[in-house]
Amino acid sequence: MQRRSFLSLGLISVASQVLGNMKDSRVKNNPIVISTWEHGIDANKAAWEILSKNGKALDAVEAGVKVSEADPKVSSVGYGGFPDRDGRVTLDACIMDENSNCGAVAFLEHIKHPISVARLVMEKTPHVMLVGEGALDFALKNGFQKENLLTPTAEKAWREWLKEAKYEPIINFENNHDTIGMLALDASGNLSGACTTSGMAWKMHGRVGDSPIIGAGLYVDNEVGAACATGVGEAVIRTVGSHLVVELMRQGKSPEKACKVAVERIMQRFKGFEKIQVGFLALNKKGEYGAYCIQKGFNYAVYSQKINNQLFDGKSAL
Repeated sequence: MQRRSFLSLGLISVASQVLGNMKDSRVKNNPIVISTWEHGIDANKAAWEILSKNGKALDAVEAGVKVSEADPKVSSVGYGGFPDRDGRVTLDACIMDENSNCGAVAFLEHIKHPISVARLVMEKTPHVMLVGEGALDFALKNGFQKENLLTPTAEKAWREWLKEAKYEPIINFENNHDTIGMLALDASGNLSGACTTSGMAWKMHGRVGDSPIIGAGLYVDNEVGAACATGVGEAVIRTVGSHLVVELMRQGKSPEKACKVAVERIMQRFKGFEKIQVGFLALNKKGEYGAYCIQKGFNYAVYSQKINNQLFDGKSAL
């Protein structure tokens, strides 16, 4: 009996030590948020408010990108976004959490915060994506307000464009074809991501890019890491770019190396890549991050306990 008691006490001690180590491991996770482009700096501030108080990564990325969606000066996202060729502002967004739950909206008009509609699609429906009038109807039934998203500045730019009606994406011109993609790791060690955009300026009415497509514009795997994309979505979709980056990290590549390989894949397969920009941003489970792009000029913002919301240049192939 004494031997049994001794063994029992030993097992209890070992179990307590294991649980203690697990708890310590959770405590040691340092939250971090990263996002694309300079407007990611303001977005990161809102996300960090949540992460720094041990909030969830999912809540952080939604709150973060909503800042860009509501900013009329950011004319490639949400309110103030440049319209399509018909003068209509149409928005795309998606969100994904640590459990592979995801939601998306595409070709959505009149709703300032498509990212929040995408989250409701994830949480309240059996679907992943709603589009067009169906997405708008769903948003209105869930309390969102219909409003005019075409600002005077965006309308003026559109009317100027109409004089020649020439369509030619401009590399690294954020007003033309760039999103905000945001990735976060919270104190519990969980990852989430969000991506939202008004798409290419002067696009054909009905065009949808990579941003709302899970696996293309955004992908999260809580065992490995997360990635998002920016730039010309047609190139990203053809390679399922963000999913590719995550799978490359699964194989042991660093976030930057994974982004580099994904960019090189596009350059091998996409004719005319010299005239476009595509960039990938990645964050792994350890909190390591990296980016890579085709052309020089892509930048991203980082906010963590060690880095106070700084802007970094992504390495480029050209």
